[in-house]
Amino acid sequence: MNGILPLWKERGMTSHDCVFKLRKILKTKKVGHTGTLDPNVEGVLPICIGQATRIAEYITDAGKTYEAIISIGRATTTEDAEGETVEQNTTYKSFNRTEILAALKQLTGTITQTPPMYSAVKVNGKKLYEYARAGQAVERPTRQITIYDLTLLDDADVFEGEQVQFAIRIACSKGTYIRTLAVQIGEVLGYPAHMQSLVRTTSGSFTKENCLTLAEVQELMDNGQIANKILPVEHALKDYPFIEIDETNDKQISNGQVLEMHALLKQYDKIVYAKNGQARAVYIAHSTKENMMKPEKMFPELEQEV
Repeated sequence: MNGILPLWKERGMTSHDCVFKLRKILKTKKVGHTGTLDPNVEGVLPICIGQATRIAEYITDAGKTYEAIISIGRATTTEDAEGETVEQNTTYKSFNRTEILAALKQLTGTITQTPPMYSAVKVNGKKLYEYARAGQAVERPTRQITIYDLTLLDDADVFEGEQVQFAIRIACSKGTYIRTLAVQIGEVLGYPAHMQSLVRTTSGSFTKENCLTLAEVQELMDNGQIANKILPVEHALKDYPFIEIDETNDKQISNGQVLEMHALLKQYDKIVYAKNGQARAVYIAHSTKENMMKPEKMFPELEQEV
């Protein structure tokens, strides 16, 4: 069994919980997820099975889309609704639509974030949440991320109350913390804030419409129909050009040799060599040899498993 299973992760489970359950359901150990979703977040979580685990990082690195509810008026330890209150402003607040849109525009593009203390980012070999649970302070690394688009989903002209909430859609790069973005939106508006709820609606080319729940996976497995729902490795590589292997380079590519750079690598960061449409190798520009390229990923076992 090789391929990608687009899973809809349900709220209350960790990404690791999903992998653990799928190993049992699918009766295979070679299962991996493509980017952690917090337990209180639901949404698209592509699962790589078998040889597809080799390209899990490509899916992890792809852009994501989320829908979140931002709550203005209270800040928490975890930057979401689950945390303890660390700052609260109960005054009556009123924002017009133009003010909200201006705040979102200010945070669109390349911005800097500091990961929340309750996160899996590692500092000196330990995850930040381990420091947080031990009550230890530690300097957190900042990172640059890209917000491609922020869309206000509510139609209201005025947002008002002691605690103001509104829904947004976020298209962003990998490594973005939506919890932290919620806090940053609050900072622009001049108040403490947190993320009330979050749903991941896309991950790379995978959408909610592609996804199955764990219960649906179990049912399909029981009925012997799960293979119909597992997408091929090529699905995750479709944004890169495919080049069909021929007699002149078959042996070289099968052996993973360094080759003269293909012209397409001047336009794309990766190219895929395929045989009868099935991926055999992903090539990238060589880091030290000018005008040469090398394999980044190989799929030698797939040929026998068609």
